[in-house]
Amino acid sequence: MRAVIQRVQSSSVTVDGKIVGKIDRGLLILLGVGHGDDIQDLNYMVDKILGLRIFQDDEDKMNLSVQDIGGEILVVSQFTLYGDVRKGRRPSFTNSAHPDIANRLYEEFVRKMKDRGIRVEKGIFGAHMDVELVNDGPVTILLDSDKVF
Repeated sequence: MRAVIQRVQSSSVTVDGKIVGKIDRGLLILLGVGHGDDIQDLNYMVDKILGLRIFQDDEDKMNLSVQDIGGEILVVSQFTLYGDVRKGRRPSFTNSAHPDIANRLYEEFVRKMKDRGIRVEKGIFGAHMDVELVNDGPVTILLDSDKVF
């Protein structure tokens, strides 16, 4: 699994002109599921993201997690994180998981986040989405479970 994690003051996702997910202070997570990803990858990503200490404490040091600050999370599926542009100029997406598998893991990712007591909003899997955000910092983290296992 791959994720682009952005610390935000606010974020929203719109489909067909209607806001389907909106958060205030917290994290926008663009989540891609790769071929071969499984529950081990999912659990790693949930634990790592919820534990990331990327919010300022009273001494202005990045020392607090999204849970510590009572933040919110917006998760948007993003298969293009597996786009391979090493050959040619048109991305290949052969490393992305099949949509049925990707959607199942995406929904499980959201459920596990919610099970930890976090307010989680999401986009619509497979839809064309417009994502707005006010990046706080800016702080952007790239996370890839393949680099761990």
